[in-house]
Amino acid sequence: MKTIITGGSGSIGRKLTQTLTQHGHEVVILSRNPGSVSGLPKNARAVKWDARTSEGWLSEADGADAIVNLAGSNIAGTGFFPKRWNDETRKILIQSRVDAGKAVVEAIKMAKNKPKVVVQQSAIGYYGPRGDEIVTEENEPADDFLAHVQVATANSTKEVEDHGVRRVILRHGIYLDPTDGALYRLVLPFKMFVGGPMGSGKQWYSWIHPADTAGAIIFLIENETASGAYNLTAPNPERNKDFARKLGKALNRPSFMPLPGFVLKILFGEVSTVVLDGQRVVPKRLQEAGYEFKFPTLESALKDLLK
Repeated sequence: MKTIITGGSGSIGRKLTQTLTQHGHEVVILSRNPGSVSGLPKNARAVKWDARTSEGWLSEADGADAIVNLAGSNIAGTGFFPKRWNDETRKILIQSRVDAGKAVVEAIKMAKNKPKVVVQQSAIGYYGPRGDEIVTEENEPADDFLAHVQVATANSTKEVEDHGVRRVILRHGIYLDPTDGALYRLVLPFKMFVGGPMGSGKQWYSWIHPADTAGAIIFLIENETASGAYNLTAPNPERNKDFARKLGKALNRPSFMPLPGFVLKILFGEVSTVVLDGQRVVPKRLQEAGYEFKFPTLESALKDLLK
């Protein structure tokens, strides 16, 4: 199987690449700077693209089995501290995703032997704040900025369905990578003995282990009946206060130092909603399809990731 991954140099793309190649599959990572994509496993290579068109990689798409579109500007920025949103960053967050999706559609249109499936990355920000409500794929999108980003992201590749290509939409939860992203940012204050809940602590965190992200994506690629939206979250979301307590226990650190929500809002503005608002999202369709989670509980996930 040959899989093309846009945005494949990020943490999710690298984990997916590693897992695919371990199973003997060929992987092509599309990158604006392929020379900087180092340490790729055997059967994986990086190819240049401009993140807007099919120029330079159309021949790769022709005859490929799958395209996994992970491309798009990072919601919280690339530094350790989240980057505030302004009009320019809001525009980039949406446009980078729409442009990447258009490039995938263009490649599908022009390919003689079209890929069998397109896997489109999105996120659970689609649902907006939901309190204690249990959220499944049946819920409608919210009407806030993050939801608008995710709706635009999902719609960017919708046209491939008109060309007979199966499409899967991933609504991804909090990706627990100890070297990058949310978990990486959460671990440091605990190591400094100042970790604890954020805001009210009552908000739900719907998370997923990297092994289950890669495993679920491959499962959905190989399952020819899979199409439409799937929540990519573990089946047991946690309230923020319980997440903090279990993270502290896994690190053998206290977890009693709360971080007030107003402080986060002052420091980071609107982007603070990413951690202060939550959704109790469950992977209903993924489990109904038969996917078995390797790390269904937070305790098992943290034990593996922080060992």
